[in-house]
Parts: sequence; structure tokens; C-alpha cells
Amino acid sequence: MQKHPEVKTNKLTTTSLVAHLARVPDPRINRMKAHDLTDIPVIAVCTLLCAGETFNDMEDFGKAKRDWFKTFLKLRNGIPSHDTFNRVFAALDPKHFLAGFLSWTQSVREAVAQEVVALDGKALRRALNKDQSVKYVVSAWAESNGLVLGQLKVADKSNEITAVPELLRVLELSGCIVTLDAMGCQKQIAKEIVEADADHVLALKSNQETVHQEMKTFLDQSVAELQAPRLPGAKLSGSAATLACLETVDKDHGRFEIRRYYQSTKLDWFADKEKWEGLQSVGMVESIREVAGKTTVERRYYLSSLSLGIETLARAVRGHWGVENKLHWVMDVCFREDQSRARMGYAAENLATLRRLALNMLKRDKTKKRGIRGKQLNASWDHPYLLRLLGI
Repeated sequence: MQKHPEVKTNKLTTTSLVAHLARVPDPRINRMKAHDLTDIPVIAVCTLLCAGETFNDMEDFGKAKRDWFKTFLKLRNGIPSHDTFNRVFAALDPKHFLAGFLSWTQSVREAVAQEVVALDGKALRRALNKDQSVKYVVSAWAESNGLVLGQLKVADKSNEITAVPELLRVLELSGCIVTLDAMGCQKQIAKEIVEADADHVLALKSNQETVHQEMKTFLDQSVAELQAPRLPGAKLSGSAATLACLETVDKDHGRFEIRRYYQSTKLDWFADKEKWEGLQSVGMVESIREVAGKTTVERRYYLSSLSLGIETLARAVRGHWGVENKLHWVMDVCFREDQSRARMGYAAENLATLRRLALNMLKRDKTKKRGIRGKQLNASWDHPYLLRLLGI
């Protein structure tokens, strides 16, 4: 599928972050270029890699490590001030900055057959002025690689629907399985995914009321028949007989959960089948959870372009759940994204991209057997390790 013209870039084979960021266009007029543009995001991302957060942190971190930065950056006029960091990130075109992010990420991403790519939104709760609504960032999380493939900011949660197609157009998704929650369960989004040579697994809720009710009736009745007692030798009906099934059991920290996955390629009951591009199967996940002696049962329903293969469907559903604790949770706990007050110009969006870039750099490093916070501490006191993260 043709890539969005504003973010299309030629690929670099190097994994050096400095080389990829050097291609980002400078939005400043000549008399305002006291510092090389590349120096600013490199110092900024190093600050995030070492657990810093704010523009003031970036200035202080740069000054503390000025001699070290001079070994690979120009620093023509020393370390930029916190106001300079703010102005530059507010002025940088987020599409061009995203292009640098995409270029570096593609250079380190490994090819994985049927990799699950989860698209999901997250609020930037404090990056707003008075009387503004909360902004959201829609990110694409590659489960097997453990990388954020890209992200776009939207004005509010309802605009995720318009952001998803734009994000899909700039990602390399051929052969992947793209998953979205109910907000992304749209016919146009399904079409965009298929045109990107990928499969989709779309969560279905009451926002698609008619489709949801039709599928719920079909799958609930089929599962009920499958689970009902039968005489020896009694045959199942056509719908129940087509169900593929898988059960998993998880025990963790006082929680006991059984998940039952069901998938069917029988779609003759579905009047709108042809309106959903590539549709080949429907699925359901039944979660029976016991916590502190209380048992809850929940059923979730899915439309999918996957052919019959219950293990693949289950992996896709589980992979989408992973975006919460492997990306959103880490953004708030390790990078304190919810506390960021940057809101001038494009600063909030560009810093969100920079945080996800820093996370990618920490995730792809396998030399330290530590979590994200531990790796940030290692980077803060170990210059060779920090250079390794930068690809230098």
C-alpha cells in the first residue's frame, strides 16, 4: 500500500540513532540556530534513557555530561537551555520527527511471521491548557519485537477512529496480525489493514449494535450446544460442530483465571459479511476469573480475517492485552508520561514520540537482565552502556 507522502523516507541500514535523527528537517530560521538540531533530540533522549523527564532535566543532564557529549556531538554553543529544548520540540513538525522514529525502528525491527501489532490509545492527562480536552496518543505495539512501531496524537478519544488509518499507512505491516479494541472496529479500518497485506482481529462491542447482537446470538448458542450434555454418539449441529476451541489456565498473585477461546468460519448467518473486508472468521473469549473468593464471567467477541486456527487467534487476543502493561503502564510508571506538562505547540506529541523511542532502545537491549527502570539506572552511570543504546 502507498505510504503517506509526508512521512515516507528512504531507509537507513545503520542502527545509530544520531544518523536517523540527522535527517529530520530543522524548522528554525537561521538566526535561531545556535545549536545543531541533532544535538537537541539526542541529549533529550539520553535524558529519558537515564530516567529524566522535563526540559529542565535535559539542560541539567547535558551540563553534567558536557564533556562526554562532546565526544560525539558538535555542541557549537554548549548545552541548550531548557527554554531552547521547549521551543525546538514545540516547533518540530511531528510528521517529520515521526519519520525519524520510523526509520530507526525499522532498522532494528526483526521479521516475525504473523507478528501481533496492537493499536491502542492512551491519554496525555496533564499536557493541556485550561479549558482544553485531554489529548490521546494512538500507538502501534509489536508484541514479538517488544517495540513501538509508531504513534500519532489525536485531539480526543473519539478521534482515534480517524488516526488509526493514518497510522496504518505509515507502518510496515505485511504479514502481521493487527488488533484493535472496539473503538477501531470499523469497516474502513478493516479495509485499510487488508490493503496493507495484513490480517485483523477486531474487538466487537455495542458500538456496532446489530453486528454485535447477531454474533453474540450465534456464538452463545453454538457454545451452549457444545457445552451441553449429550448422549454417546450424538452429533452436534452445524454451527456447534464448526467451533474450534482452546482453554488456558492462569494462576498469579491470588488470581485464578480460565480463558476459553472459540472460533468459527461459519458465516452464512451474517448478513453484512461482504461489507467487512477480508472477513473469514468470528471468535469469542470467555474469561472466568476468581479473585478473593469472588468469581466473574466475561465474554468478548471478535471479527477477524484469520482463517481457522484457534492458537493464532488466542495469541492475537493475548497480544493485544499486552499493550496495557508493556507499553501504557511503562509510560506512566517509568517515564511518568501522565505527569508531563509540556503543551506548547507540538511539544506534547514530539515528547510522546521521544519517550516511545527511548522505550524501544531499552527494550531491544538484551545485555542487561533488568527491567526498564533498572536499565535506566544502568544508563545513567555507565557511559559505554548508554552509547550502546544509541547504537554508537
